[in-house]
Amino acid sequence: MSTIIPLKPLGKEDVRKLELALIFGTLFRKDVIEKIKDAHDRLTWLDSLVVAAGALARERAGYTVTRIADELGRSESTIRNHLQVKTEAGKLVKETYEAIVRNKGVFEITPTEELAELGLVQSGRIKELENRVKELEEYKQELEAKLKEYENHLMALNQKLSMVKEKLAKVLEEL
Repeated sequence: MSTIIPLKPLGKEDVRKLELALIFGTLFRKDVIEKIKDAHDRLTWLDSLVVAAGALARERAGYTVTRIADELGRSESTIRNHLQVKTEAGKLVKETYEAIVRNKGVFEITPTEELAELGLVQSGRIKELENRVKELEEYKQELEAKLKEYENHLMALNQKLSMVKEKLAKVLEEL
């Protein structure tokens, strides 16, 4: 599923979109999934990622550190540490942001087996959806081939129509 993410949020809705893309984009990275599996205190670690994502999204919208800290309920020093990439969470979220920037704001989530192992998605459902996507891609190719065929047929009919019009015009001239 692809979505265009505002890289420079202009309002609360844009901030929320960027924040969610940073959260999900970071959480669904294979290296981060491995860290979550091995993390001693998962909740603290995940909370740190969420705060770092919120801080970066708000910074891109032009919020001050004080405002970000107030909105996220964290200290200004915590927010600065995330934004200055002094924390692991800040580093990971910044990398995710840079990946979204390189992709010109296009954000895509692809379910993986690692997510299934964590119980975040159903493994069978992933396979089912992958198969459905494959079927739809094949169907799309069939439709594109038919469309091309119809376009060629239409072009041939237009040529015949032009020839008939020319002959009709000559007959009308002769009359």
